[in-house]
Parts: sequence; C-alpha cells; structure tokens
Amino acid sequence: MADSFVEERLLKKVPRWRNYLEAKFGFRNHWYPVKFSREIAEGEVITAKIMGEEILLKRIDGKVFAIRDRCIHRGVKLSEKVECYTRGTITCWYHGFTYKWDSGKLCDIIASPNTPIIGKKALKSYPVEEAKGLVFVFVGDPDYEPHPLSRDVPPTFLDDDMVAHGASYMVKSNWRLGCENGIDDLHIYLHRQSPLVPNTQRSLPLGHTDRPDDFYELFEASDGPKGIAPRKFKDAKPMAYEGRVEGKVVVTGTKMHTTPEEAAKKRTTGHYVCLPGVLRVDNFPFTGLFQFEWYVPVSDDTHLYIITIAKRCATEEERAEHEHEFLHRWKPVSLEGFNNEDVFAREALQPFYNHDDNWLEETLVREDNGIIQWRELCHRHSSGVQKPSDVL
Repeated sequence: MADSFVEERLLKKVPRWRNYLEAKFGFRNHWYPVKFSREIAEGEVITAKIMGEEILLKRIDGKVFAIRDRCIHRGVKLSEKVECYTRGTITCWYHGFTYKWDSGKLCDIIASPNTPIIGKKALKSYPVEEAKGLVFVFVGDPDYEPHPLSRDVPPTFLDDDMVAHGASYMVKSNWRLGCENGIDDLHIYLHRQSPLVPNTQRSLPLGHTDRPDDFYELFEASDGPKGIAPRKFKDAKPMAYEGRVEGKVVVTGTKMHTTPEEAAKKRTTGHYVCLPGVLRVDNFPFTGLFQFEWYVPVSDDTHLYIITIAKRCATEEERAEHEHEFLHRWKPVSLEGFNNEDVFAREALQPFYNHDDNWLEETLVREDNGIIQWRELCHRHSSGVQKPSDVL
C-alpha cells in the first residue's frame, strides 16, 4: 500500500493541487505554534499533539525543549507518569530508560545500567523557537535543516513593535477547512448578525461580485513566505450589501461608510495567507489591529485554532492598554463572538469533506478562485506531506 492518507486514484485527478489533497495531516518541514509561552512554566512538563505526533515540552532555564512522547524501548508514553530525576532529563516510568531533553539522547537505563545501547540511541527531538508569546515547533525530516521562522509566518508578525495577545481553541474539523474558511470571500455572509458589527460600528457586506481573474497576488519568493493576498483594497463593485431571492431583498449587510476613504477605516482592508497554514487579517477586528490565526493540524479531523490580535505599540503604556482591551473587549466580542461562527461552519463542513472523494464533488464558483489558487500554491511550495509512516 502507498504511504499516504489519501488514495492514489483521487490524487491523480487533481494534479495541480495533489500535495494539498494528500496533506490530510498537514505539511512537514514547517514551523507550527503549539502553545502560548504563558502555558509552559519553568520546570513544567506538558503534552501537545501536532500532525498526529504526540510530543512533550519542558521549559528549562527559560528555554523550551520538545521530544517525542514515546519511549524507544516498548513504545509507552512518557507522559503516562512523568519522572524527571534531574532538570535536564526525563525517565520512562516503565523500565527506567532516561533521555536528555536537549537532544533526546538515551543517557541512562535505571533498570539495566550497563546496556551497550546507552548513548547510541535517541528519542526524536524537535527544534523550538518562541516569538510573540507563542511556542513554535518544527516538525520535519531528520535530514531537513529548519529554515528561519520568518518563512512560515506572514510579513509584519515578527516586527519589533508588534505586540500580540491571543487564545486557542480545539476545532473538530480538518486543518484545511480552517484555512479555506479564513480566505473564503463569500463566507462573510455567515457573520452578518455577529455582535462584533454593532460593537465596532463597522461595515460588513454580504459578499462579493464581479471579481476580476487577477484579483489575487501570489508571493513565491524563495527567501520569504509562500502566500496569497488580494492585490489591493477596493470598495467599489465587488461588494454586495443587498441579498435577493427571486428579485426580492430578503437580507441586508451593514454599511457604515459613504466614501472609499471612509471605507478604509470602516472595513477590513485585506488578508494574507501563507504556508503552512496561517492567516493575517488587516484592520480587524478594528482599525489599526491585525489578526493572526493558525490552523494547526492535530489529526485528520481536528485542528488547533490559535488566534492572536496584534497591534503596533511604541510604549509600555500602549502595551498594557492593548492587553487590557484584548482581554475585556476583543476576546469576548471578536474571538468568541465572531470567530466562533467560523468554528461552527468548519465543524459543519467536516462530515462532507471527511470523505476524500467529496473534495472532488464540491461545486465552487468564480469568487472561490482564491481557494483554488491557495491549493495550487501549497502544492508547488510545501516542503513535504505528513505520511502514515511519520505518525506510526
């Protein structure tokens, strides 16, 4: 049998986005956020699951280390009963196999101290970086040298003055449905009654019309993120504020502006999505803010939805004000009053797309062109697809 989660007969039918269809468990050789820094205290051991791989994380002297949560001896989870007799090691509770946190190397076996394999075997270890309050783990092949984190996050995220606060949610849908929901130009219809709209007094159309074929720009430079974004903000024709059924207006959007200049302050002005599955939304949920969100593969039908609201802050006072506003306004009104509608939609999509054949049975329209271009871009630039052999 082929080492793939998706049947070859289906992959052959979509040659322009084959790798995307195959990536049910995500793309290898990329950086993924797995926790917020605040969730890993000094000396604490916590678990995480990414792309089907179960891992352990520990902060030692301020630095986070990550290893596979599976003893090489008989395959039990070290997390079933955590034993750390020294700061830099973890010992398997079953037979005493002991590993270094910084390398995964087998350094001792308590129940068999003279065994020749000591020092010659190792658990899988993962490169770790922290940025903007997030812990990123690189899931890759043994011979793949991790590239800079800057290639796997949208531009501006790592800027020195960008301050981000956020939360995470486990969503019962495949990670690809998260990405496609994020860039789906027609899905704003779903949000027409969101409490965020009256809270911010901003415009929210029902959808888009008459999009030109070249509406999206692709970013494929070898030394930067691989992504896709609208070419520029426009408030003319493609916005639809009236919804009609059989010629009758049955629903209306919210239009709080009268000029294009005012629209730039009353509406989201664009988005940017890049590999391995992260979206930046500009001027959202309010003018001057940026929403960065990740769709981290956990299993074939679950992804970790990490949402951050970021703002450029020049002083400590501005940082404190942004944190307060996130906790008391944006988290309840935007993350849990707007993005929870996206979660509902993704989980409603999952039963259909859970059947791989149905990725070929969907009926997309012209305004879904961004989704198709995203799939094709992922096919061209992904650094590897997670296989069953990587998870077993």
